[in-house]
Amino acid sequence: MPQSVLIIRAGIIGASLAFNLARQGATVTVLEAATPASAASGRSFGWINASFYESPAHHRLRVEAINAHHRLAALLPDHAPNWQGALWFEAEGAGFEQKAAELTALGYPTTPLIRSDIAKLEPHLASPPAQALHFSAEGAVDPAALTRALLAASGAKVLSGIAAKSLIEAAGQIKGARTAIGPFTADHTVLASGVATPALLSPLGFNLPMLKRPGIMVYSKPVGWRVTHILVTPDQEIRQDQTGALLAPGIANHQADASEAIVDPAALAEATLARLRALFGAPVELDRFVLGQRPVPGDGLPLIGAVQTGLSMAVMHSGVTLSALAGEALAAEIRGQGDNPILANFRPSRLLKPLS
Repeated sequence: MPQSVLIIRAGIIGASLAFNLARQGATVTVLEAATPASAASGRSFGWINASFYESPAHHRLRVEAINAHHRLAALLPDHAPNWQGALWFEAEGAGFEQKAAELTALGYPTTPLIRSDIAKLEPHLASPPAQALHFSAEGAVDPAALTRALLAASGAKVLSGIAAKSLIEAAGQIKGARTAIGPFTADHTVLASGVATPALLSPLGFNLPMLKRPGIMVYSKPVGWRVTHILVTPDQEIRQDQTGALLAPGIANHQADASEAIVDPAALAEATLARLRALFGAPVELDRFVLGQRPVPGDGLPLIGAVQTGLSMAVMHSGVTLSALAGEALAAEIRGQGDNPILANFRPSRLLKPLS
């Protein structure tokens, strides 16, 4: 059982791992090239859901991830998600009926609503849709704040501004990482390194295909009304934070977006604001927008588990949804508690191939 663990990058996945490994008695060091939550985790919409999924197994993983967030909230109640629920009206007609039928068949809490119901729940919508699905199990969290809270509660040694340049391999086993200020050794190393992961695996002879999925998150200035739910519209996902600001991805249908480049982010931000003004029939002013690179493995599904002796990885999109479970389950495996069957379809061996 490894006593010392080195985690590469301090995003929400790395922070969750640090928290869970430390609770199980490991000595944890986290190397962060910039500052905690400075990459994708600090530029995320923060939606925790299982209504978006690629397969039944992926749906089950996400449902268990929601359960894991509830377990984590009991340990860190000051940073618990807001389980506000989501109103989904992204599709109409056959698409709406198919979504409702699929989620109902999977046993996911799904309630169809008509226009009058929606108007009562969200009275500030300028023109409520004819129908929507209510997902009561879903919520949102501030990923950057949760990342910092997990790291603080873990007691891990977090070293900011120190990038892992390469991994240390000896006799087929990973022994830590090299940095500009020297090596950091550990019994076990975990790559929670997002889009930087392929470059760290390549010298070991592994090719990791990753999709290019840039994102833009738009933040409004605080508005004078409340948006009670997460809203999933044909154009936009929207939620409101505690300050009253609206948060919205600047790319429509961003959960399934396949864009590989953002050409004019300012124009996307303005288009997002225009959609928000139309949705609420009220002024919405820009506060700021931020760009990021979402870590999406080549087939769109998570990669969680062992790579080789002394090395594991946890790399995925929807990192906010999956963070509590990824940290909990992978930490238990690293500490010798056996393989978690919920991860069976999401092992790194699915995509990792030898370099030709």
